[in-house]
Amino acid sequence: MASGDDITLINLNMLLIRYVDMMEREPHVPLGPLYLVSALEAAGLRVDFRDYQMCTSDEPFAPAALVEFCADPAPIIGLSCMANLLPFTLLAARALKAAYPEVTLVLGGVGPKSVEEKILTRFPWVDIVAHGEGERSAVALVQALKAGRDLADVPGIFYRHQGQVRCNPAAERIADLDALPWPAFDRIDYRRYAGHNLITSRGCPYLCSFCSVAPIWGRQPHFRSPASIVAEMVYLHREKGVDLFLFQDEFFLSSKRGVLAFCQALKESGIDVAWKAFARVDLADDEVMDAMAATGCLEIRFGIESGSNRILQRVNKGFTIEEAIDVVSRAVLRFPRVDTFFIWGFPFETMDDFHQSVFQMISFRLIGARILPSLLSLLPQTDIYRQLPDPSVLEFYPGLLPEYMLTGHEICDDGHLQVSSAHAYIFDFIQTHPDIFSGFFLVDVQNNILPKFQVLREHGFYAAKENEVSETDSCGAHSPRLTHEQNVGAITR
Repeated sequence: MASGDDITLINLNMLLIRYVDMMEREPHVPLGPLYLVSALEAAGLRVDFRDYQMCTSDEPFAPAALVEFCADPAPIIGLSCMANLLPFTLLAARALKAAYPEVTLVLGGVGPKSVEEKILTRFPWVDIVAHGEGERSAVALVQALKAGRDLADVPGIFYRHQGQVRCNPAAERIADLDALPWPAFDRIDYRRYAGHNLITSRGCPYLCSFCSVAPIWGRQPHFRSPASIVAEMVYLHREKGVDLFLFQDEFFLSSKRGVLAFCQALKESGIDVAWKAFARVDLADDEVMDAMAATGCLEIRFGIESGSNRILQRVNKGFTIEEAIDVVSRAVLRFPRVDTFFIWGFPFETMDDFHQSVFQMISFRLIGARILPSLLSLLPQTDIYRQLPDPSVLEFYPGLLPEYMLTGHEICDDGHLQVSSAHAYIFDFIQTHPDIFSGFFLVDVQNNILPKFQVLREHGFYAAKENEVSETDSCGAHSPRLTHEQNVGAITR
């Protein structure tokens, strides 16, 4: 056991894509775990932080590799993962528990959202599952475990008590995000990361039924002030050499006044940086987009989702395709890159609806926007999953998974996925628990998914050969890097 440390915190949020002849890794700054490190240290606790993105194993997605990476842990091990790596994390956690049976194993991050009780019921090697914002619950949990106290007063956890799974309500949301200490930037080497993320808000108020993010925050947004955001950017630029920032929160463009105030504060800071951000079609007017472009925004991202107004209304998107066409047409005149995200494979999407989307994707491509089609992922916290009339309609098709659910075990080849015998166990595990790993499953593969996939391939969106992929088309799981110095529209991989 590690001497002196109270908790070993492992970041398992990572992007790894495996091809026939290579593995592509794109490490991003692990903001969530680094916020936790700061909160724990501010409370006087000792944190052993390890970022699994830095694992040098030739086969990182093997349980034995994680056990080796976690050698000599503290008495508490916290694992943070997203939904795509929840299966691997659970299997690796079993190996960790076998190697260190005396540790308390805590699972956190957004991966376990809405399936916390099922995890504790089925997987006895997991001791606690966290939910809600961790800055408050993590401190209370570690303090309680250190003191040997009962966990009844620890907010934001699922745990076992006398053989039963209990759920303690989450702590009250942190409304003043400016009051949070910055992430523990000193715990990582910024030079080793391809993506440098920042958050400006937590939560989104919109009711999009496919969204897996808004339910995590209870559809209640809270915001940082422009001064706080820019101060962090100035520090990272001057002290860490960061010149390209990724605003990962989906509600960056929450109000015209807020964005204009941020752009003014960034301008007054005097730093020469570039940045990318998400935006909503119904909030992006010319004044807002002009201000963003003038202060270094190289890439604006719009979630269009469908070219069919019937589908847009069905999923509660909040705007029409005509509004989207108008805004994207004006955005491409202002930004080096405009991303348009589309979702396909809705169970209620007819082929006519789908063809309207394809038509719009082609139209946007012709005016210079980048198209990012993504297969619908039915994660358990989404309204669209909860509204399924019968969960037994879910089908597992290993040849095609939602882009955001790629685990790094599958091999991407010729537009399809392959599963090697060495990694079959991970997909067997997924299939055994469809109600926990629903995001990997599809509805009506033969009639709903494969015909649409073929149409997309015919129009070059899922090219059969790597050299057919253009700069404007890629799957939604990738975010190709665009540096400040590159020419307009250039991509590095």
